[in-house]
Amino acid sequence: MRPLLVLLSIALVACSAHSQSPPSFQSPNVTTSSTTEVATLGGGCFWCIEAVFQRLEGVTAVQSGYAGGTTANPTYKEVCSGTTGHAEVVRVTFNPQVVSYADVLQVFFLAHDPTTLNRQGNDVGTQYRSVIYTHSSDQDQIARAYIQQLEESKTWPDPIVTQVASCPTFYEAEDYHQNYYNDNGAQPYCAFVVRPKVEKFEKVFQSRMKREYQQAK
Repeated sequence: MRPLLVLLSIALVACSAHSQSPPSFQSPNVTTSSTTEVATLGGGCFWCIEAVFQRLEGVTAVQSGYAGGTTANPTYKEVCSGTTGHAEVVRVTFNPQVVSYADVLQVFFLAHDPTTLNRQGNDVGTQYRSVIYTHSSDQDQIARAYIQQLEESKTWPDPIVTQVASCPTFYEAEDYHQNYYNDNGAQPYCAFVVRPKVEKFEKVFQSRMKREYQQAK
């Protein structure tokens, strides 16, 4: 997926990435009786975001895919060309009675750098943009208010460039992209780029990890 020639520089970027945990959203959570909610998020390579959310307690499913472009049923090759307008995203299905949407966003901001426009490390292009695709007015309100809070608290020294927009059509990525890190953890990109993000999540949110992942450590 990623050129091997840049792995060393990717590793250096990953090691020097922002290490601070974004604060939790300082506002009462929206109450709900629902046991299922969906978040659609883009923050660079979907392998990274997928692997992190698979470990979060309350998440019942994570699917890698594409959203926000103009081509119907795009292929990975087409998206990587940068001509379809799609972003690599993950669709996270979660139980809001276990983990709130605001908590999901906190993990999302931990898992990538929201201040680099159309780029995460050496992954460059609009397909790697930071974006929150919302599924309701409540999600839109929370996302925008949380970003404002992060800006005001100067969690990052640079401005946040994360887009917030109503969720367009989601296209599930090819089968080989699903569960990628869990199946290919020794692959060089996974070892140098995905694993540090997973380990960062496990350190910061150890109490929120699914039991099966805690036992596997």
